[in-house]
Amino acid sequence: MAWHMPAETAPHDRTWMAFPAEGPTLGETASERDEGYATWTEVAHAVAEFEPVTMIVDPAEVSRARRMLSRAVDIVEAPVDEFWMRDSGPTFVVDDERPGVLGAVDWIFNGWGAPAWARWQKAAQHARIVAGAVGAELVSSTLVNEGGGIHVDGEGTVLLTETVQLDPRRNPFADRQRVEAEMARTIGATTAVWLPRGLTRDYDDFGTNGHVDIVATIASPGRLLLHDQQNPDHPDHAVSRELRAHLAQQTDAAGRAFEIINLPAPSTLRDDEGPVDWSYVNHLVTNDGVVACGFGDATADAAARELLADAYPGRRVVTVDARPLFDRGGGIHCITQQQPRIGGAS
Repeated sequence: MAWHMPAETAPHDRTWMAFPAEGPTLGETASERDEGYATWTEVAHAVAEFEPVTMIVDPAEVSRARRMLSRAVDIVEAPVDEFWMRDSGPTFVVDDERPGVLGAVDWIFNGWGAPAWARWQKAAQHARIVAGAVGAELVSSTLVNEGGGIHVDGEGTVLLTETVQLDPRRNPFADRQRVEAEMARTIGATTAVWLPRGLTRDYDDFGTNGHVDIVATIASPGRLLLHDQQNPDHPDHAVSRELRAHLAQQTDAAGRAFEIINLPAPSTLRDDEGPVDWSYVNHLVTNDGVVACGFGDATADAAARELLADAYPGRRVVTVDARPLFDRGGGIHCITQQQPRIGGAS
């Protein structure tokens, strides 16, 4: 077998999501819960403009989901506690030696390091449930990892973060060599580019400890989009410059130095909890489109759409207000997981 993870820009068969279920992530009040349901629904409908969407829905939420979701969204009933499908669901791969075979990497999911508040035991089964639903061959892994903790170029390069895959709450016995060997076995990565850290807010108790998918992504082989906090009053001003200097010294699987394109952060610096980690990097590339995070900042949102349209030529960029997602710990990329089209992957 020769598994490899296609780039997100390769054709998709569909996108997978999970509908919210009551718990600490959704919110304590009725208005907070309603906001969560509405935002997940809005993202699903935005993605469905470009490709099919399948939603895992907890049996207790099926009635609500059928009421809120359009017929363009298919429903699969299964238990849900956490509903960040990028992280709890499978990472899809294809087999270079067996054309037409779809694989689904089942990382161990422990709620981003098993924090006391997290409910993740049901979500930890999502990869196997999805794999069974689509007839994918299960690629079982002993590595604790989440889909939001990796980005690939489809040609052998993977972006990782030292504070995620080497997090002792996730993988207490891992080192770089073991992680890289598992990335080679499961997703076909031959070159690992390690980031030293993620964004500041992501190290709070409700954060992921440095997921790369709010920091940097590979728009095309050799070309990185990097979160750029331009305001020196925000702690990520220093972080983004540190990461840019670090990534400027790295090369991809083909030996290329990266062209780095800055994606400026919106103007808001803080919310009630501290410095925000609002990032336009956390977008989903779809068939013929890009679903981008919006932050209620008309100027910055428009500039991000323009940059994303340039980074992904020929795709229409649409914006969904992602502030309710970031309030709960993630963004649009975090709640979606693309399933590559067999025969269309690269």
